Amino acid sequence: MSANFHPLVYIIDYILGVIMWTLIGRVAMNFFQKEDSNFFFMRVFVKFTNPLLKIFSRITPSFIIQPLVPLYVAWFFFMIRFYLMPFVLGYSVMGMLSFPLESDISKQIYQFFNSIKF
Repeated sequence: MSANFHPLVYIIDYILGVIMWTLIGRVAMNFFQKEDSNFFFMRVFVKFTNPLLKIFSRITPSFIIQPLVPLYVAWFFFMIRFYLMPFVLGYSVMGMLSFPLESDISKQIYQFFNSIKF
């Protein structure tokens, strides 16, 4: 981990990041599957994200088409991670790929492709 953050910062960011990417995954899966599909991954996405969509239903505009509502809610989690967390923790906004979850994933991908010998 590149920055000197308290471990709680990483835990909170990982949780918010997983929620955000799960919501985005639901939108992506919805391109290929119906929400009531029997496909295991679609059922998991729907089961885990429906409670969040219900919580955010009061602030979700009615003009957003239903398949894109999870993307709208994921935007809130992005905004919390990018603006609110650094502000609350006293850090300046750090920029792209500064999220601990995505930063760690990108480092692993970089190391993986760097280790391949052609």
